[in-house]
Amino acid sequence: MPGFRGTMGGTMRDSRSYAAPAALLALVLAGFVLSGCGAAPSSGQAPAAAKTESTASRSPAAPAGLHTSTVKVKGDETWVITTDKGVIEIAFYADKAPNTVASMIELTDRGYFNGIKFHRVEPGFVVQGGDPLSKTDDPGVGTGGPGWTMKAEFNDIKHVEGSVAMARTSAPDSAGSQFYLALAALPQLDGQYTVFGHVIKGMDVVKQIQVGDVMRSVTVRRAQ
Repeated sequence: MPGFRGTMGGTMRDSRSYAAPAALLALVLAGFVLSGCGAAPSSGQAPAAAKTESTASRSPAAPAGLHTSTVKVKGDETWVITTDKGVIEIAFYADKAPNTVASMIELTDRGYFNGIKFHRVEPGFVVQGGDPLSKTDDPGVGTGGPGWTMKAEFNDIKHVEGSVAMARTSAPDSAGSQFYLALAALPQLDGQYTVFGHVIKGMDVVKQIQVGDVMRSVTVRRAQ
């Protein structure tokens, strides 16, 4: 991906402090998620493309303010993603990431995610989607968002298989609509990304997802 580099400015430790090759590899893999809402170039800044395109399709490089959703969350909502491979159901951590959950529900209720593709699959690591630019296979896919970003809600929820979290650039408060589903335990990401949900049904579907698979519909199921 253009601008990707294994170490993102200010977010990764110096590789000289890691003697084990496996640990270094894990940290390099973490960079794939860091570049999720806009692949950061070597300068560590937001991509130039994000500064020139409409914020309706690409996340702004330097948002004037951070989004706070007005959606009221009860805590019993379930996120339902329907794909050609099957259905994925996700329970939210509304108590741990209240604004993130409310914002994702807000977008879902607008129909925002319908037709968006999963644009990144890293076996044994993550499946990632949520970029509206993927609908048209825009070459800038990976930099798109809803036109706003949110304040990070880093929490104590661990990355395990099925965890769902917000992708972002090297800037903590840069998450918009892109999210990833963990395909394994990823302790190297703990505390650095907003984990806002967990797959409760359809993990077998998640493991079948390939790049280009479409979210045919994304809805919020509310308890009656």
